[in-house]
Amino acid sequence: MNGRAAVFFDRDGVLNYDVGYVTHLDDYKLLPRSAAAVRRVNEAGMPAILVTNQAGAARGYFSELMIGRVHEKLENELSKKGAYLDAIYFCPYHPCSDDPSLAIDSDWRKPKPGMLFQASKDHCIDLARSFMIGDKYSDLECGWAAGCCSALVLTGYGRGSLENYGETWIRRPDFLAEDSYQAVDVILRNRKEMEE
Repeated sequence: MNGRAAVFFDRDGVLNYDVGYVTHLDDYKLLPRSAAAVRRVNEAGMPAILVTNQAGAARGYFSELMIGRVHEKLENELSKKGAYLDAIYFCPYHPCSDDPSLAIDSDWRKPKPGMLFQASKDHCIDLARSFMIGDKYSDLECGWAAGCCSALVLTGYGRGSLENYGETWIRRPDFLAEDSYQAVDVILRNRKEMEE
């Protein structure tokens, strides 16, 4: 497919502190350097796209309205630091939800790659040249299922997941990074080397 290379970011534990389910805006705070990471993607001319599971809606912990308010705060915080997301995709569904409208085994729920496929259609993205940054193995699997290179950051659940379960993973992360900023640094350096 002809298209642009993009960087896909998971949300909780990658761009912001993972506090469990964000039920109040005061709980939502960006991680150090995450805005700078997004800004570097912007400056490189690559789409920066958020893809996040938000099953707390399906579990009744918060409404979809709350997801929108959190993402509005995220975009405002990024904007203050000269960064922006080209698109936001989220999956509020979970097959075990008590709410029939949300009790869906959705192709958008990571590790399934539906959000990435939709983003590819919407934004003319070449997934084979793109990158998924996450702090959980399911994030990596989502990226791989879409044909992307997948990076594990050691923020959020990343370090614990790697130390406790890494030996059981069928596939190793394509690369590790301390945080989203370092992951973007590796992506941009590798991209430059491939183009030279």
